[in-house]
Parts: sequence; structure tokens; C-alpha cells
Amino acid sequence: MLRIYRRNQTLFVNDKDHPYATPKEKPFYWIRGYQLGGKSLLWHRQSYRWSEHDFAANADDGQGTDWPIRYKDLEKWYDHVEIHAGISGSSEQLDILPDSQFLPPFEMNTVEKEMKNRIEKNWPTRKLIMGRCAHLSVPAQHHIDQSRYQCQARNECQQGCSFGAYFSTQSSTLPAALKTNNLTIATNSIVHSVIYDPKTNRATGARVIDSETLETREYFAKMIFLCASTLGTTQILLNSTSESFPTGIANSSGVLGHYLMDHLYGAGASGFIEGFEDEYYSGRRPTELIMPRFRNYNEKTEDFLRGYMMKVGATREGWKSVTERDGIGTDYKNAIKSAGMWRMTMSGSGEMLPRFENQVSLHPTLKDRWGIPQLFIDCSYSDNDMKMLHDIADTAENMLETIGVKQVKKYIGELDDRKPGLTIHEMGTARMGKDPKTSVLNGWNQAHDVPNLFITDGACMSSSSSQNPSLTYMALTARAANYAAEQLRLGKI
Repeated sequence: MLRIYRRNQTLFVNDKDHPYATPKEKPFYWIRGYQLGGKSLLWHRQSYRWSEHDFAANADDGQGTDWPIRYKDLEKWYDHVEIHAGISGSSEQLDILPDSQFLPPFEMNTVEKEMKNRIEKNWPTRKLIMGRCAHLSVPAQHHIDQSRYQCQARNECQQGCSFGAYFSTQSSTLPAALKTNNLTIATNSIVHSVIYDPKTNRATGARVIDSETLETREYFAKMIFLCASTLGTTQILLNSTSESFPTGIANSSGVLGHYLMDHLYGAGASGFIEGFEDEYYSGRRPTELIMPRFRNYNEKTEDFLRGYMMKVGATREGWKSVTERDGIGTDYKNAIKSAGMWRMTMSGSGEMLPRFENQVSLHPTLKDRWGIPQLFIDCSYSDNDMKMLHDIADTAENMLETIGVKQVKKYIGELDDRKPGLTIHEMGTARMGKDPKTSVLNGWNQAHDVPNLFITDGACMSSSSSQNPSLTYMALTARAANYAAEQLRLGKI
């Protein structure tokens, strides 16, 4: 999930300058950043592996197409990415959430440790662990060699990190790529479409419009990787039409643009914890606690398919909380000087099912300032999604009340002010699959129809799991790049 603050709002596009369309009755919020470095400057850096259970989910319950890969196919590439990026976390030996190559975890505060004990005593199948994040808690030598240093736990990440402590392209991968002398960066470039040669059945390059001069350029290459974010990539694919592919390049299946997903956020509960007035914490930790998925894993329900993870945290209110209370005089002034009550919050991250009707397409008449058809996004929640959101809120409320949290209030924001897209975990629309008739990509992120075209961002996802997807995108990208280079060396693409 991306975090939007006043101090970084210029890194997000203005929808007036970059318009898109939705049905009036089904709004979708497409949150984007078109600066060099992309979303790596804006993400919340939560980094979790997917499990064997996640990759088998579609096959197990018949929703969506079966993934052409399993956890074992990505395991060494998770290792590769994690070692390079630097992921802090704790080893837990959980099948539902495989361990990573970890740097030391950040520490729970005293209240969180106590709440963990109470939860796991009441529900042994529900584990509360420190969130895994791409922050250098203790940098390794190769991180220091990249001029990256220890996270200072200021939680000022959205202003940029001069320490390079959180993983981003600017702190890590772009400098490494520049050192190879094989990288050319072309900023202010709007990709219009992929160039396709029907004689060779190959993608040969990309058409680009300069965002400032409106000049059109063409770049040519032996291989094309699209990683323009889920919806950006699919917009390019849909706009890359030819006699061979009248509805978008590599779309012989007809599923390009379909099966859009976003995680289900906005449901949970919170309340106050009595006692612990002599306890506080140092610094502002850049991550929170999580409770890996338990629903429909080791705790079954017939109400809905799939499940969710919980994001959990205990914090102490500061002086600002006093502004919401009545008061006057000395007692009020003293209250401002003191820390407030402890609050504990639980919120869910639920898995949205892949559904054909959740789709994107090119608008038939509306275009942007560069003459590119606007994306038309048609996405809504299903009954399964709604039932899961209710379960998240009810379960969070029950857990908090059971462990002694007071004044517990549950909430389900998804049902009113929160709409699809706001989680900013868009996935699907150019999915991987075993059958070229029902998917766009094979198990190597390679287009079934055009063998030198690869797609490695969220568009490739066949399901959404319940945990943050960015680490999986990176592992898929590393694996696909390695495969593509080998295939090129062998003259197969």
C-alpha cells in the first residue's frame, strides 16, 4: 500500500492531467506516481513471501485459472531479492507465510508483547509477529557497499530517506544498473504502444511520446519487458493493436484486461488498553505487527472463500488526543504534558477473488492530452468480498474484547467511503496461466502469443493472496529476466 502525505503529494499524478473513466455507480481510484523510481519511492515496504497455499488457491477452489508455477519455482528468487534489498523480520516456520532471508526484526513494545501473549493463549492458531519490511535494521556489508545505512526509526520515509535505509530503485537498483554502462534513462516518456512485427511474430520496440514536447520516438530491442504497473501495462497492451492482434497485443485469449483485483482493506476494530501508564517506546518504528492468515487455512468457515491477514499495532496517544476532550485550567494543561491512553488497532487485508467482470478496457471516445485512449475501469466488490469484510470486523472486535481491550469499536469502511483501488494493490488483467486460451502469460511471465514479450508487474497475477504483493513482483521479475537472458543466448527468442 502507498502512503500519501502532503509532503509527498507531488509524486502522485493529478487525475485531471491523467484522466481515466469509470461507471458512475462503480467508482475506482487509480493511484499512480509517474516519477523516475515510480512506486518504489512511495510504497509502504511491507515484504512477504507467498506460500504454496497461495499459488494453489485457484486450483483448490476453482476460482480463477490455476497458476503455472508453485512456491518452489520462486523460492530461490525470493532469496535473491531479499538478500539484495534487505528485509527485516523474524523466523517463524509458518507454512502459510514462509520465512525470508532476514535482517533482525524491529522490536515490539511492551503492550504489544503482552497482547501477543494473550491472543496466542486464547487462539493458538493465530500468531502475532513483527511485520516484515524492506528496511535495513542492521545493514549487511553489501548494503553498506551500496551506500545504504541503518534505518533510524524516524518513520519519515515519505520525505525520502537520505540513509538509503529503505529499499527503492534510487537507493539500490538504479545505481547498480548505471554502473554496468548498459542503462539509458529516458524521463518524460509516455509509452504509447508496443511495436509488433507480424513477419517474425516478435515485439520489436516501443512507441513513446515525450510528455513535454509531444515529440514521438521509437526505441527498438530484442526483448521487451513491460513493468509499468498493473493498469499502466495493460493500457499499453490494449493500445498495441495490429491486424494480428486487433484487441491488443498478445490477446488471442481475449482475457487481457479482465480479472482485476485489489486487496480488501478498511475493516477492523480498535479500542483502549488500561494500565501500562509507565510504559512508552523509543523512536517511530517503520512497520507494524501482523497476524498471518488463519481464516480458511487452519480455521475454516463456509461463509466465504479465501481469507485475510491482520495488521496490528499498539500505540500511545500523544498530546493531540487532548484536543478532542473537554477541559480547562491546570488539569487540562497537565494532561497536554502527559502521554495519553494506549490504543490497539486491528485491520484486515483480505483476498479479492479473480472475476472476469472486473475489467479494464480502452474508452471508445475519451483520450488524454497525448492522444492515448483513456482507461475505462469497471470493478466492484462481490458478495464473497463483503462477507469477508464483515468477518474481519467481527473477528477483530471479538479478539480485542477477549484480551481485555476497552471501548472497542469495529468499522467496515469498504462498505461506504472506501472503494476499490484505494489499497493500491492492483493485480491481474494480463494473468499467467497454463492454457493460452485462458491466459496471457506462461509460467515465465512470457506472452503465450509473442515469445519475446514479458510482463512482470502486478498485471501478471492470477490471484491476489492476502499479503502485500511487491516482494513477489520482484521475485517474478528476477526469475523472468534470468530466463529471458538465457533464452536469448540460446537463440530461442
